[in-house]
Amino acid sequence: MGPVAEQRIYNCNLSGRVGERVSVYGWVHVRRDHGKLIFIDLRDETALLQVVLRPEASELSRAKDLRPEWVVHVEGIVKERPKGTQNPDLVLGNIELVAEKLEVINEAATPPFEITVSDEQAMKVDEELRLKYRYLDLRRTDLRARLNVRAKVIQFARNFLLAKGFLEVETPLLTRSTPEGARDFLVPSRKQPGNFYALPQSPQQYKQLLVIGGVERYFQLARALRDEDTRGDRQPEHTQLDIEMAFVEQKDVMGLIEGLFTALVRELFPERVIAHTPFPHLVYDDAIKQYGTDRPDLRKDKNDSNELAFLWVTDFPMFERDEEGRWGAMHNPFGKPRVVTPQEMLDDPAKVRSEQYDLVLNGSEIAGGSIRAHDPAILEATFRVMGHERKEIQKQFGHMLEAFTYGAPPHGGIASGIDRVVAVLCGAPNIREVIAFPKTGDGRDPMMNTPAPASDEQLKELGLQLRDTKKK
Repeated sequence: MGPVAEQRIYNCNLSGRVGERVSVYGWVHVRRDHGKLIFIDLRDETALLQVVLRPEASELSRAKDLRPEWVVHVEGIVKERPKGTQNPDLVLGNIELVAEKLEVINEAATPPFEITVSDEQAMKVDEELRLKYRYLDLRRTDLRARLNVRAKVIQFARNFLLAKGFLEVETPLLTRSTPEGARDFLVPSRKQPGNFYALPQSPQQYKQLLVIGGVERYFQLARALRDEDTRGDRQPEHTQLDIEMAFVEQKDVMGLIEGLFTALVRELFPERVIAHTPFPHLVYDDAIKQYGTDRPDLRKDKNDSNELAFLWVTDFPMFERDEEGRWGAMHNPFGKPRVVTPQEMLDDPAKVRSEQYDLVLNGSEIAGGSIRAHDPAILEATFRVMGHERKEIQKQFGHMLEAFTYGAPPHGGIASGIDRVVAVLCGAPNIREVIAFPKTGDGRDPMMNTPAPASDEQLKELGLQLRDTKKK
């Protein structure tokens, strides 16, 4: 017999039901055989519950067979634990379930590693192995707790913006490749042989086009994909809270986000202390001079995770040179330069400062945005500084330039990486510990064994041939 939702009670709801007969479901976490009595810790998504079984009872005959991770259904009476046996380290350490009926729903193979409760124990297991069996690692209490926090952060942000009149709009995942800083993931088109979509590094162009289309307050929880070298705080795919607003100045966007994070911390992380409100501001040049970085950690005690030192860094250089000496956008090419003409941009790119801003928390960048250039002449000059010829600019960005000729309002926005925000607020060792199914450092998924080769039939359908890169 399978679980019946109407009868099931989650472990966390048992404290006030002493003396009642209840029905619970979960996984065997630990089994302890004391001869005439067998104890198990029954784990569901909410808590650990001690269950007492007498194996001589006919309806409990399988108690001696139980092993870790078996899925079971237990019916019995909730009782207070005898004096001296309480466990203050457990949420339900003062009660236990005296079993009257045991049903083994599913047995389990021996896991490749112990399913632990805490990060401290889990981190001793090779991460490659944990990612290969991520569905088992997800049973870890600390990891599931962070996923729960992540969901609450997303829901809070959504409700906050909806209450302020923002419209949640989904933008396409199949778009065109554009030079936004990182490499694109390309998707070949079967119906248009020789042509490719690109997966978006951000919804940047679409959200600006939405504003031009009259959506004055936009947001979405967007998936962003970038084929770049992976670090502890980056993944090839991530989730960002993406926002764009019409008829705003820098202070308006920053005020909105400051209000969002202040309210979020007070609601979801009341034990945390925001070091300074309003958040302090520091221009980029001063940050580099004073701290040697544009992401300084302003906490008094750098080891105090309860102190939250937010900081706005503003006035970034519009351009920076790459390793080959070519000019590129420091943030993205759609930011608005501060009071310069297109010719001044072309004459001396190094002097151009932009209306771009980053929000830093405890030394990590958690959000970044800008007031956008809504003058097509400024946008074209930006791409010319970056070395693009007019013909190439029209090919890559002609749709944006044309849209700007139809009455583009002043606008600006920001994007905040949900993975990084949750990792910082939860004190996670890296963003992989706040993502359900992350990739490894080199972009692999050991569980799904991806990336994987395409079949010859798939390649033929797409009109593609693989080149042997091993040959010289």
